Amino acid sequence: MSGALDGLLVVSVEQAVAAPYCSARLADAGARVIKIERPEGDFARGYDGYVHGLSSYFVWLNRGKQSVTLDFKRPDDLALLHRLIGRADVLIQNLAPGAADRAGFGSAAMRAARKELITVDVSGYGDHGPYKNRRAYDLLVQAESGLASITGTEHAPGRVGISATDIGTGMFAHAAVLEALLARQKTREGRAIKVSLFSSMAEWMAVPLLAMDYSSYEWPRLGLTHPFIAPYGVYPSSDKVPVLISIQNDREFERLCHNVLDKPGLEKDPDYATAIARNSRRDATNAIVSKSFAQQSFADLAAKLDAAQIAWARVSDIASLSKHPQLRRTHFGSAKGDISIPALAAAYDGEPERLGDVPELGQHTEQVRREFAA
Repeated sequence: MSGALDGLLVVSVEQAVAAPYCSARLADAGARVIKIERPEGDFARGYDGYVHGLSSYFVWLNRGKQSVTLDFKRPDDLALLHRLIGRADVLIQNLAPGAADRAGFGSAAMRAARKELITVDVSGYGDHGPYKNRRAYDLLVQAESGLASITGTEHAPGRVGISATDIGTGMFAHAAVLEALLARQKTREGRAIKVSLFSSMAEWMAVPLLAMDYSSYEWPRLGLTHPFIAPYGVYPSSDKVPVLISIQNDREFERLCHNVLDKPGLEKDPDYATAIARNSRRDATNAIVSKSFAQQSFADLAAKLDAAQIAWARVSDIASLSKHPQLRRTHFGSAKGDISIPALAAAYDGEPERLGDVPELGQHTEQVRREFAA
């Protein structure tokens, strides 16, 4: 596939989610991504069999790549990996802490040989601090970073329903690689990029952390609502459709009062006139909205909210997303059949109609061995 990164060679010794997300996005943009797998394969291949018998995560994150199986304990395989890295623009790895160094292709050694190489080390906790040698997975870091403590309801912490830590880390790594490629055009030198699951979630947690550090504010678990804003939550209609609204400022609240709640003048009441006042008595604020919504049908509420330019949404399920009129899709192939996924979030004129196919385990091993023979 041609694209902005056409001609770029990426070697990725990867498994699971975070590193494969980064390399998949590079492949989407035209880079040639050679995915190095152990002989038994990336363990994400076995997560499930929901997509034509293939793993949902694996097909999503490994489209457009070439699969090469290597055993680093074999001198010939390690030598081939070194030859691949010797011609690569980017080297990505997310093995266990220290494994790449022990296997003989650590990023420091590889960059010492070629300063133009961009390396990306994806880890659980980074290469510093007391946790640097600790293994980590998505949910563990959701818990360790405090994310789980502000997710869920008042009754218990909750997991973000997708692999937010892994995906967020892959996104950070992808952005860092693009920055390094731009910088290399100026300096002719690559970069040694290090990104960890913990540092990624710590950055995402900046606002709750700031509130705690500077005001001792303990961010609550509120489910589908917001700690600073009211009304902001789910209010069922008379026909039991869960409608979520978000009132971000006083002008919106005035429109809500006049055009949806049929309570003109409430926006002038000192108890509700400002965002701080409304949130300080959030239970009373929510009760007013809940009572009004419970007396109106979903169709009527949707029409009034749209007319008043109030942001709202239904609380949908995955089946609804699959049929959502706003959903754009893209496609790619696999050995078991065509696969449809949500289109890439950033759209642009001339974006590819299809992405690259999902490789079978070791599909490109012999081709790559011949191409990169000693």
